[in-house]
Amino acid sequence: MLGDRLRDLRAQHSLTLRQLAQQADVSPALLSQIENGATDPSLATLRKLARVFDASIATLFADPDAPAVHVSRPGSRTRLAAPRGQIAYDRLTPGRGDLEVLQADLAPGDASSPEPWSHPSTECTVVLAGEIVAEINGDRHRLAEGESITFDSRLPHRYRNDSDAAARIIIAVTPPTP
Repeated sequence: MLGDRLRDLRAQHSLTLRQLAQQADVSPALLSQIENGATDPSLATLRKLARVFDASIATLFADPDAPAVHVSRPGSRTRLAAPRGQIAYDRLTPGRGDLEVLQADLAPGDASSPEPWSHPSTECTVVLAGEIVAEINGDRHRLAEGESITFDSRLPHRYRNDSDAAARIIIAVTPPTP
């Protein structure tokens, strides 16, 4: 689905694969692999592509044919990969544009981004296992299994696992701009 949407956006903007690659500062080979469904892009790559289209990352996943009822199963979810030390996300929701729900596993030392960042949404994060630190607007909030935090994501934020054990979280974002 992401590959098809990327190809459509590229065509709408009259960009060749090489032109988009140059503007996004990624390789044409990577874009080709994404469009053909051979690889999942990193969150950093998605942010670069969204900037070229002057859109949110959610736009890259928008699906006008998203079903009214969507079942998400392990192994068939879209994965938003990340560099070592940053968390990767599994998308649990379809691309309807109203809500984004992501699941992430954080190994000890992992962070959601190198530095806190912001986007115009409301965000809620639930800790399913382990514990994390939510850094929001310079404040640190330690969250244990079963606890959650909700905030205006225009405040600079990120999640970190400072513990010695793995953690699992669910993040809900509305409107979607992960």
